[in-house]
Amino acid sequence: LIKTDAQGDTLWTKTFGGLYDEAGTAVQQTTDGGYIIAGYTDPGNYKFDVYLIKTDTAGNALWTRSYGGPDKDWGYGVQQTTDGGYIITGCTKSYGAGAYDVWLIKTTSDGSTSWTRTFGGASDDIGYSVHLTSDNGYIITGITHSYGGGNGDVWLIKTDAQGDTLWTKTFG
Repeated sequence: LIKTDAQGDTLWTKTFGGLYDEAGTAVQQTTDGGYIIAGYTDPGNYKFDVYLIKTDTAGNALWTRSYGGPDKDWGYGVQQTTDGGYIITGCTKSYGAGAYDVWLIKTTSDGSTSWTRTFGGASDDIGYSVHLTSDNGYIITGITHSYGGGNGDVWLIKTDAQGDTLWTKTFG
């Protein structure tokens, strides 16, 4: 995590992780002035898990959480929710219907899991970005190989506040 001033000059840098591979794929400033980072972590057996890091205003880790199952799971997008928790998207090979499925994870303010949802078919489907909508639901953008033309189409998924599908659209 690198904090810069308005001119792009480095104010501070922080690193997070353990002995194996970790990556941060999304970061957002939180309402308390700290930061939330989503990404993925390898616990040591080349089985990646979604990784969530909450920092204070100086970039010091307050807590870290990982979410995953017996196979590879990746985190790509995160946003703070109005209740102070977080919504994360990415993909999971541990849960769902097919190869990789879009994974939506809702957490509490301390990173504990509130609920999870998967979206996808028999081929690879990945969520890259998630945002809260004005009706307190979520909109996810990603890629689908299961739907649309079946050759890597843009996938837009709209959910309600509990992560249940309201509609999906493919483009491509």
